[in-house]
Amino acid sequence: MSQYIVRRLLAMVPTMLLVLFLVVAMLRFIPGSIVDLMIEGQSGPHSVTRTLLEKRLGIDKPIVEQYVQYTVRAIHGDLGRSLWNQQSVAATITHRLPPTIELVGLAIVLSVIIAIPVGALSAVRQDSALDYLLRSITILGLSIPNFALATMALIFPALWWHWTPPLNYKTLAQDPAGNLLQIAWPVLILGLGLSASLARLMRATMLEVVREDYIRTAWSKGLRERSVVLRHAFKNALIPVVSLFGIQVAFLLSGSVIMEQIFAVPGIGSLLVNAIGQRDYPVVQGITVLVAVWVMLINLAVDVSYAYIDPRIRLG
Repeated sequence: MSQYIVRRLLAMVPTMLLVLFLVVAMLRFIPGSIVDLMIEGQSGPHSVTRTLLEKRLGIDKPIVEQYVQYTVRAIHGDLGRSLWNQQSVAATITHRLPPTIELVGLAIVLSVIIAIPVGALSAVRQDSALDYLLRSITILGLSIPNFALATMALIFPALWWHWTPPLNYKTLAQDPAGNLLQIAWPVLILGLGLSASLARLMRATMLEVVREDYIRTAWSKGLRERSVVLRHAFKNALIPVVSLFGIQVAFLLSGSVIMEQIFAVPGIGSLLVNAIGQRDYPVVQGITVLVAVWVMLINLAVDVSYAYIDPRIRLG
């Protein structure tokens, strides 16, 4: 197992190098540039020319040279400095990361709490009134986009009850109740959206498993329903669900961008949007590196979890 993990970690290195090159290159092809924005905003006798400004920002060099310099610094943990305020990108991301971690972490926990029991219960009670109700709810959850739910969560309470969710963010240490009240809405929306597809897949895999011969054998032995479902069917139905869960969780960090914008959560999602609008290349590159590492680590965790869920699987 340890050798497999080491090989996977080493395999991430060329992937990260490719991601860095694509990000560094593609950012330069975005229409407009930070130089244009700075020149438009400057005035007075101390205004500088485009050439001098590009040299000062370090973006006058060829893309390949910029990539090599950025990669060497990134290997040593230096993600550069913001082109606008010269603050450390690593420090800025570290400061904005806790709200995003809280949002994503709570959404993951909520989705698991909802999806696994709902999917399993729907399969065990197949074609019952409860099954139809749970299936209808999950289909509804799949049909409505997250941004639409978020917009409705702001508009409808304001129209009906003249109340809106709090949008003045406070940290968990400053005001636990206020923090949880604000973060509850995006967490609920992200968690419900994530749980809908997981519950549907959990139901489908459970239905396949309960038709297997060894499940019928368990029933014939007179085992209780709880024992058959939890000890024999549940774990064998989890592997496809874990695969989908890993894919969704991997992209949940980047998917929180819209929720952070709508509910004024000062996480890395809102930081990314502002950095793209300002053409702040080092900040965008730093966040992209973080998301890429997150995706690769989640995929590794999912692959490793297969061996623990099903002992027949051997990782080599």
